[in-house]
Amino acid sequence: MHWKKGLTIFLFALLLVLFFCMPAGAEVDIKAETAILIDAATGDVLFELDSEKKWYPASMTKLMTLVVVLDLVEKGQLSLDEKVITSENAASYGGAQLYLEVGEEFTLDDMLKAIILGSANDASVAVAEHVAGSEEAFVDIMNKMAKEIGCKNTHFVNTHGLHHEDHYTTAKDMALIGQYSLRYPKTLEYTSMQYYEFREDPPTARYSLNKLLWWYPGADGFKTGTTSVAKRNLVATASRDGLRLISVVMGVDEVNGHFRESMKLLNYGFSKYTFKQFYAQNTVFGQAKVGKGAEDFVDLITTDNVGVTILKGQDEGYSTKIIMRPYLPAPVAKGTIAGELVIMKDGKELKKYDLVTAKEVQKGSFMKMLTKVLRGVFSLVI
Repeated sequence: MHWKKGLTIFLFALLLVLFFCMPAGAEVDIKAETAILIDAATGDVLFELDSEKKWYPASMTKLMTLVVVLDLVEKGQLSLDEKVITSENAASYGGAQLYLEVGEEFTLDDMLKAIILGSANDASVAVAEHVAGSEEAFVDIMNKMAKEIGCKNTHFVNTHGLHHEDHYTTAKDMALIGQYSLRYPKTLEYTSMQYYEFREDPPTARYSLNKLLWWYPGADGFKTGTTSVAKRNLVATASRDGLRLISVVMGVDEVNGHFRESMKLLNYGFSKYTFKQFYAQNTVFGQAKVGKGAEDFVDLITTDNVGVTILKGQDEGYSTKIIMRPYLPAPVAKGTIAGELVIMKDGKELKKYDLVTAKEVQKGSFMKMLTKVLRGVFSLVI
């Protein structure tokens, strides 16, 4: 009997070894040409399947189109309220469309909704022409920005994703684009919309093609993409309990398969990982002295929630270290990097967050500087 008990213990120990030595992602079987799951906050890869394999993005391309426009809006070079006039070229595009007529006007805001919800090819071209003068010029901006984001194997030839042999990306690059897009608050506003009415006469409305918005709790983005060659693709994101994940599946055969495989990836991530938060966004960590400024000190904050994504149940051994610049010469712009917060695990650096100035500090006036000098003199005399 003792040998049976010993065998049982041995088998149980063997199962534990196999479980903990199992490569990441071994518990999930993804039926796609290429796929990836990342932590949106850190970019850490939680699962991958041939993630650097080149594949056709189809209409996932439109997420990059959105990013380019939102970047120009943030820089003040575009307004979401300005009118976009449909050209003959834009109106000629088939496939998924808003059925724009030549000369028809929509605000840039409405055009972006048509691009994301209805995957409208005609709206994509109309916006590109409005922003850059031509679709080709807009595509140049897309490719330049993709490189700046860190994409290594991406090349766009259009703004909509209709098939072209030289129009390709990878699951890894699409995840990077999705992660980058989150810096613009309007991204999730657009990609989480389920329904929008564009015209009253004739009545024209569009439902989002991303069914995860209905099927998966916490899902709020991004974009589908389907052609006969690319098959079914989806770059998606979902958030639960402070943990945001980004999944990409490409080249899925079955109808609705890109939704099923994405849910499998997201389920895997949320079941195994959790977000360990140390500090909330905009927490004040201290002050830096401002030299010759209208104010003598400025608060230093982080603009993100400070934390790391970890395996559930493994939250010990973490600590933080704060380094701040003690002095900043005026003028100081809001958001000036003036230190860093380092998250450590067992004494090793894991992740860094910039500490930035919470507001702008102008140079002090002549009278302020004179007053400070006089105060110093009087304090010495007293």
